[in-house]
Amino acid sequence: METPQAIRGTQDIFGAEAEAFAHVVETFERVRKLYRFRRVEMPVFEKTEVFSRSIGETTDVVSKEMYSFEDRGGESLTLRPEFTAGIARAYLTNGWQQHAPLKVATHGPLFRYERPQKGRYRQFHQIDAEIIGAAEPAADAELLIMADQLLKELGITDGVTLQLNTLGDAASRDAWRAALVEYFRAHKGSLSEDSQDRLERNPLRILDSKDPRDKAFVADAPRIDDFLSGEAQDFFGKVTTGLDAAGVAWTRAPSLVRGLDYYRHTAFEFVTDRLGAQGTVLGGGRYDGLMESLGGPHTPAVGWAAGIERLAMLVVDAGEIAPESPDLAIVPLGAAAETACLGLAATLRRSGLSVEIGFRGNMKKRMSRANDSGARFALIVGDDELAAGEAMVKDLATGDQERLPLHAIPARIGA
Repeated sequence: METPQAIRGTQDIFGAEAEAFAHVVETFERVRKLYRFRRVEMPVFEKTEVFSRSIGETTDVVSKEMYSFEDRGGESLTLRPEFTAGIARAYLTNGWQQHAPLKVATHGPLFRYERPQKGRYRQFHQIDAEIIGAAEPAADAELLIMADQLLKELGITDGVTLQLNTLGDAASRDAWRAALVEYFRAHKGSLSEDSQDRLERNPLRILDSKDPRDKAFVADAPRIDDFLSGEAQDFFGKVTTGLDAAGVAWTRAPSLVRGLDYYRHTAFEFVTDRLGAQGTVLGGGRYDGLMESLGGPHTPAVGWAAGIERLAMLVVDAGEIAPESPDLAIVPLGAAAETACLGLAATLRRSGLSVEIGFRGNMKKRMSRANDSGARFALIVGDDELAAGEAMVKDLATGDQERLPLHAIPARIGA
C-alpha cells in the first residue's frame, strides 16, 4: 500500500523552522499585549458571501483562489482566505460595536488555491491586527508603530523598508480613479491582458502590475497627490508625523495601492529584498468602507496582516533562533532509579528547569546522549544515590562532579 503524500502547497513544519514559527507567534503575542490588543479566535470557515461581498466578486481571490464547498445542508461555505472579513462579520453579528474603538489581534491558518512558491503555500498562516471604529489617523500610526516594533523584536529589520502611501478619502479616490481610467484608455492596446481586463473595473491595480508592458506607462500615470482633498492631505500628514515622533522610518511609495473600493487613506507595506520577487512581509491599510459592504453601518477601520512563514524564514536567515539546550539531562542507572527519576524530573520541571531524560540504553549511551543534548549538567542516579536521597551532579563543561541532596539540585543548577 502506497504511503500517503502531503497535499501540494501544504507543509509539515519541523526543527529550526518550527522553532522560528513559534518564535514569531510568541513575539507577536507579547507585542500585541504591550499595545493592548485583545485576542480573538475566528472560525476557519464562513458563509461564502462573507468573502465574496467583502473581498469583491471580481478579484482573483474570490474568482480563482477560494476553497469553497457546499456542506450537507446545501449552504456554500469557504475556508477563510484572510482574517479581516471574518472579523468584520463578527463585529457586526456579536455586537462588538459597544467596545469601539476595538483593538483585536489573532493568528492562524488561511487557505488559498494559488501557485505554490517560496514562502507562499495553499495553507499558510498569518498574524493579524485590526483597529475597528477609530477614524483618527492616530490609529493608523499606532498600528504601524506596533508592526515596526514587532519586526525589530524579531530581529529582522535589516533590509526591510516601510513603504507608505495615501489613497485619499472617497472623493479623492474617485477623482483619481476617473483620471487613471482616462489615462490608461489612451494606451489600452499596449497594456497586458490582465490590465486591459482591469481597466474599467479596477484601474488602481494596474499601478502595481509587475508586467513590463504596463510598467512603461505606470511612471507617467496620474498621481493621487494631484487629487487629494485638504482633509485627506491633513490625515496623511498626521499619520507621518506620528511615525516620525515614534522614530519609525518610512518611505513614500506613490504607486502602492489597494484595489478594492472600500480602502481609504493609509496603505502600507513592509518590504524586504531578501525573499526574491515576493518581497512583502507585512501589509495593510485603512478600510473605512468594508462594514457597509457587509450590510453594516459606516465603520472606520484599519489593520494589517503578515505571513508567519515569511517572517519565520527571515528569522532563520538572520540566525535569531539558536537550538535550545536543556538545563540538565538525567541518567538513571537501574530499574528502581528509572522510576524514581521520573518523579525527580517532574519536580525539577515544576521548579522551572528544562530536563532531558533518556528512555533506554546503558550508562555509556545515556551519557553520550546527555553530552549531545547540549545540557550543562548531567544528574546520575544509581541505587546508592537513591538510597541516600541524592544524585551525582556532573558539570558537562568542566567534568567536575559532586553528590548533592535532591532538594538542593534546583538551586545548584539555577546558580
